[in-house]
Amino acid sequence: MSLKQDINYTIWCDFIERDFLEGQFQDIINDETIHGATSNPAIFAQSISTSEAYVSTISMLQANTGKKIYEALAIADIKRAAQLLEPLYEENNDDGFISIEVDPSLCDDANATIEEGIRLYKAIGYNNVMIKVPATDAGYIAMEELTAAGINVNATLIFSSQQAQECAKALNEGINKSEENTKAVISIFVSRFDRLCDPKFKDLNLDTGKLGIINATKCYHEISKFQNNNIRTLFASTGVKGNDLTPSYYIDELIFPHSVNTAPLATIESWCKNGKNEPSIILSEIECNKYFDECKINNIDINDISQELLKDGLSAFKVSFAKLLKDIKE
Repeated sequence: MSLKQDINYTIWCDFIERDFLEGQFQDIINDETIHGATSNPAIFAQSISTSEAYVSTISMLQANTGKKIYEALAIADIKRAAQLLEPLYEENNDDGFISIEVDPSLCDDANATIEEGIRLYKAIGYNNVMIKVPATDAGYIAMEELTAAGINVNATLIFSSQQAQECAKALNEGINKSEENTKAVISIFVSRFDRLCDPKFKDLNLDTGKLGIINATKCYHEISKFQNNNIRTLFASTGVKGNDLTPSYYIDELIFPHSVNTAPLATIESWCKNGKNEPSIILSEIECNKYFDECKINNIDINDISQELLKDGLSAFKVSFAKLLKDIKE
């Protein structure tokens, strides 16, 4: 079965690093393992701080601010990734995208997010780039404006079905205003729910490893209601930490029509070796809601958990980005 052809499902790689782009990245594009890629401030922080590939460039740019140095490095990598992925985009522009995120500190400033999104998109200069925008109140405004201007958007840090609905609404309105064939994905974070809640589920003798999948399924239903073929659900945060689940678990359980899974390289490799290659069973929205009701009986409120994870996610990206800017100036 070809998941891409049969149900428009593909895998993207959640990793960017300069040496990787010139080696294995090209290989997994050529063998059709992946059909796109994503990045975020934490990924760039890890790559730039641990790879020797950036040392000489950082040294040459030391007269600039930390943010200008970061952007020079990130834009160069995103340009290269876009160049390598461009044939996939030209073949079928549902895929072949690479994402770059706006400065996380702008998450509550719609105008600044829009300005930076436009600036980064123009600086990179490839049509197969997506600007990542966090799903905050300001982010929804920015998503609509950016897509209306013909800029592809990756809505990120979605933990709740309400966020998914607000993203889909904003992106739908923006895309419908656009004169371009603008595309968007809505990134639902999955595994963080189980990492946070599984200890409590164990104490209550409840099944573990289910909350993230069912919450993601609920979000998928909300996005699907808009019936916009230019918007796909993207399942993110799909790497497994710990030994309770198979490494490819969050891919195997979320092979849904018209969707993407962006995963760490090790997770993708595990899926290629031992993972499922057929569509997953999709719980109905009624079944999802029933599960959340049962959780609430046990004092586990999905809305409270989603809010906590969003707050933590925004904070983690801000801290990671600030540390990166400081480190590259030292």
